[in-house]
Amino acid sequence: MTEIFLHTASAPFEAACRVGILPEGHRSRDLHGHSYVARIRAQLPVNWAEFPGAESEQLQTRLIDCLSPLDYGLLNEHIEVPTDENIARWLIQRLSQSNSSIPNLSTPNIEQMGIRSTRQQGADLDTQGNAHIWRRYRFEAAHQLPNVPKGHQCGRMHGHGFEVILHVNQNLSQTDMGIDYDHIDDCWAPIHQILDHACLNDIPGLENPTSEMLAAWIWQQLSSQLEHLSWVTVYETVTAGCHFDGKHYRIWKEQRFESAVRLQQAPKGDRRRQLHGHSYLLRLHLSAALDPVQGWTVDYGDVKSLFKPAYDALDHRPLNELSNIQDADLTSIVHWIKDQTEHVLPQLDRIDLEQTPGCGVILGWGEQSPALPS
Repeated sequence: MTEIFLHTASAPFEAACRVGILPEGHRSRDLHGHSYVARIRAQLPVNWAEFPGAESEQLQTRLIDCLSPLDYGLLNEHIEVPTDENIARWLIQRLSQSNSSIPNLSTPNIEQMGIRSTRQQGADLDTQGNAHIWRRYRFEAAHQLPNVPKGHQCGRMHGHGFEVILHVNQNLSQTDMGIDYDHIDDCWAPIHQILDHACLNDIPGLENPTSEMLAAWIWQQLSSQLEHLSWVTVYETVTAGCHFDGKHYRIWKEQRFESAVRLQQAPKGDRRRQLHGHSYLLRLHLSAALDPVQGWTVDYGDVKSLFKPAYDALDHRPLNELSNIQDADLTSIVHWIKDQTEHVLPQLDRIDLEQTPGCGVILGWGEQSPALPS
């Protein structure tokens, strides 16, 4: 089983743009602006950073430096057609320049660059020109799960503000733009009419409306009309949900833990060597076959309860005092979490860990990991 280990970083920037390739009358053809977020994943070489534990912060610093010409500027002055896809492409090229006139921008082994132009949309581009274009939607609905054990809270009628992300995977090569977000909107609109302000149990095919069954139902409705549909993501709550790609189900469960840390390999005088702390964000990803009775892969509640011993060892504690951690950097912590968890959650195949928003690591293993959605 091969492990894939990625460092991640993100940075916001404010910019105006015109996208002139869009048809006359399209709202994005005229001058407008966005609060963008750039997100990078990279397989950084050992010893790339100044010391173990500095990788994500250093990656973020390089990303911010790279973005500096764009921030509070007109994107068209730097990128002729400033689509989300082309902004990602520009950033990859700029960060990958080994002989750059600004040497500290050079970043090896970039796996993917994402541009989020709004909270509802974005594009993630790899170095081979594959683009995952995504759009987020929300609907309000009630449901209950009819097959859960007696006393299970989900057996009672309740409701959620569900969120759905539709992912479209296209190989763009040097094409300026993939599918228009408006086309995804058009495909989603009739689905929204069915799901919004409804009881999901009353909809044919959703008599057992788990996150997994809902993701598969949406896939069935859209796959024939939305070309290159690659993932349907369903957020049942802000901390749990399911991805479905037409064949495989992957769920995730998020938790936060508040911990103290000191990076012991930082040089003397570096503030990270002294005792400090983070609000860590942890996301556990699990892949499994669908239970034909329950209609889920793994109960989110079971994930939380089985992970609790490891969580209790992490939360509101000094991480350097945990056994089997050489240093409390992200690499050490995420491998410790895997070692503590994989025997009780054998379906686990990926762990995301962030110490600050958007900046952290991804450890993936198994056939389906690390797949793109996060």
